[in-house]
Amino acid sequence: MSVLVLVLAVSAAFCLGIGFVLQQNAAQHAPLNDFLSPRLLLDLVRVPRWLFGIGFMVCGMVLGAIALGNGEISLVEPLLATNLLFALALSRHQTRQPLGKQGWSGLALLAGGVTAFIVAGEPRSGDAVTDPLRRWLIIGLMVGGALLLTAYAKKSRMSSAPVLLGVAAGLLYGVQDALTRMSGQLFSSGGWGGLLTSWQPYGVLALGITGLILVQSAFEMAPLRMSLPALTAAQPLAGIACGVGFMGDQLRTDAGALAWQATGLTAIVAGIVLLGMHPAMPTTGPREGDRAGVGV
Repeated sequence: MSVLVLVLAVSAAFCLGIGFVLQQNAAQHAPLNDFLSPRLLLDLVRVPRWLFGIGFMVCGMVLGAIALGNGEISLVEPLLATNLLFALALSRHQTRQPLGKQGWSGLALLAGGVTAFIVAGEPRSGDAVTDPLRRWLIIGLMVGGALLLTAYAKKSRMSSAPVLLGVAAGLLYGVQDALTRMSGQLFSSGGWGGLLTSWQPYGVLALGITGLILVQSAFEMAPLRMSLPALTAAQPLAGIACGVGFMGDQLRTDAGALAWQATGLTAIVAGIVLLGMHPAMPTTGPREGDRAGVGV
């Protein structure tokens, strides 16, 4: 991996992490009747702190898009996942609530699991798959999974909803990253004409808006540590699936590499469980629903 890609991806992760914290600070005061509704964004757009958070997130997305244009998605995604570390560091500073042994163990397992998966797989570029059926099948599985998780979260609206919405948003953002890389390739080969006459940039926009609604809904339901770890784990895995599935990225498939990749996936799940069961996490469901306004 080049130093440029490393710097771009980590800088993007920093901006994303700070942006997520600022967004959650504002979203936690949003009225609960805006849950999973575009009205939530209309309410939050009047809050300066949320706008600052969106600004950081946009900067992160731009830096991430440049990184994706210069490196394989299977390499960039794990670096983008470090946004969780920046976000939790700032959140811990704000709340003065230490993560403790369990929280730090969960973070270590989550970050280490993603790293082990990528290191063992040794992702490298290859020829993109030209079969549209395979591409749409993978995208359909990701988007369909996100829709199912969102439907269950809307139905339950219990303490599990933020985690479910985090995973759903992560799946969408993983597909969005893949389409962002494809859009960059289209722009390089055909300029603005080739880009604007293709469906990929409009898919990036649609997935971005939908994912934003899911994330803000998760943020208003519970503290950041409930939803962001799940989002951070799901996004790189979805991006890797797209990269390997139809964008030509290649992973090692020998027995040792597959064993380490399986170990990495297990560590990711264990990290999410530890963070979700942290004593500081809410366990009684959503907060009170009588707030009618949005706090600044």
